[in-house]
Amino acid sequence: MSDRLNATPNDLRAFWMPFTANRQFKKEPRLFVGAKDMYYTTHDGRQVLDGTAGLWCVNAGHCRPKITEAIRQQAGELDYAPAFQLGHPKAFELANRLVDIAPEGMDHVLYTNSGSESVETALKVALAYHRVKGNGSRFRLIGRERGYHGVNFGGISVGGIVSNRKMFGTLLTGVDHMPHTHIPGKNAFTRGEPEHGGDIASELERIVTLHDASTIAAVIVEPVAGSTGVLIPPKGYLQKLRDICTKHGILLIFDEVITGFGRLGTPFAAQYYDVKPDMITTAKGLTNGVIPMGAVFVTSEIHDTFMQGPEHMIEFFHGYTYSGNPIASAAALATLDTYKEEGLLTRAAELSDYWADALHSLKDCPNVIDIRNTGLIGAIELDPIAGEPTKRAFTAFLKAYEKGLLIRTTGDIIALSPPLIIEKHHIDELFGKLREILQNNI
Repeated sequence: MSDRLNATPNDLRAFWMPFTANRQFKKEPRLFVGAKDMYYTTHDGRQVLDGTAGLWCVNAGHCRPKITEAIRQQAGELDYAPAFQLGHPKAFELANRLVDIAPEGMDHVLYTNSGSESVETALKVALAYHRVKGNGSRFRLIGRERGYHGVNFGGISVGGIVSNRKMFGTLLTGVDHMPHTHIPGKNAFTRGEPEHGGDIASELERIVTLHDASTIAAVIVEPVAGSTGVLIPPKGYLQKLRDICTKHGILLIFDEVITGFGRLGTPFAAQYYDVKPDMITTAKGLTNGVIPMGAVFVTSEIHDTFMQGPEHMIEFFHGYTYSGNPIASAAALATLDTYKEEGLLTRAAELSDYWADALHSLKDCPNVIDIRNTGLIGAIELDPIAGEPTKRAFTAFLKAYEKGLLIRTTGDIIALSPPLIIEKHHIDELFGKLREILQNNI
């Protein structure tokens, strides 16, 4: 074991790493070689507290026995089954288990392999749904500024993070964007839903007036915008979006790749905010991040619209080689078992006040200009260094790693989303280390 812990690759050149400063990383590699529960083990044998659930995905903590064993058993029993015109039992069992915890009315599931693919799938369902209903003029897709919906062309088209969009040409046509909801001047250091900004949803009416509702297929938003720096929806905002979409016959898609599977203290954010979308995109926590898998929830009304024509004909020309993969399905079933047995889908509700108190205790640290939270999600926004955007937060990331803490940064914002198995002493450790870093005036 010690030999493996100390081992490093003999050459780092071939791997072009995603969303990474490759040259900086390869000068000073940060390598994980093991993990258990709340901690990673580095290549040099140090323990690092996971403050981000890996990448918003390891909700049940690392290397959980039930999930590991389910994968081992499935790999030895049925490794792969074709996803087209054939099936295997676990894919159907998993779909039933998922709709059991989904918001009421979300009765059907399409499988994908990632959050990006879940978004692409939902956008295609929306366009095809209107066409099947005889409303083919509804081709427009509406996203939101500062939205993140993965990295495929549909996702970056409806997304609104400039760095993810600017190098890739015209993207999809027929896409428009609502304004984001972040109003730091009025909502700084808010605990939970901000008081101001719910009326921003009315901007959707302006877009409807510009394009006409008869051209708009769907609106897609994250209930809580995660990757852009944890933007919490203002009070009333999501319900107002729902009302406008219903009024104009527009489908509402919630991207819950981050908020799904207990992050806010309910299985899905739709339940937390008591707003029912027409589709929900998921991934990440579905398999605890162990094996790539995603799922799109749709209403019976959407599903049944496609179930027309001759029974031998394919109803929806879409899918993936690995849709409902047997090993991924087994991992997801074991993940759901773990969530249920340990009450993890509601655990964030039990810890949210303690989490919020610890997070907001950093308000007095140097260069902290805003703090935001909901459930077991938090963000600390830092004052950028003049002429060097992102550097202050990235420096905090590097210092945190040195001190045995994993955080996520986006721009000059520190984002936190720990595994849902976190205990109060872990919260104390996390924010104690962050205070040390921030107090050093990075």
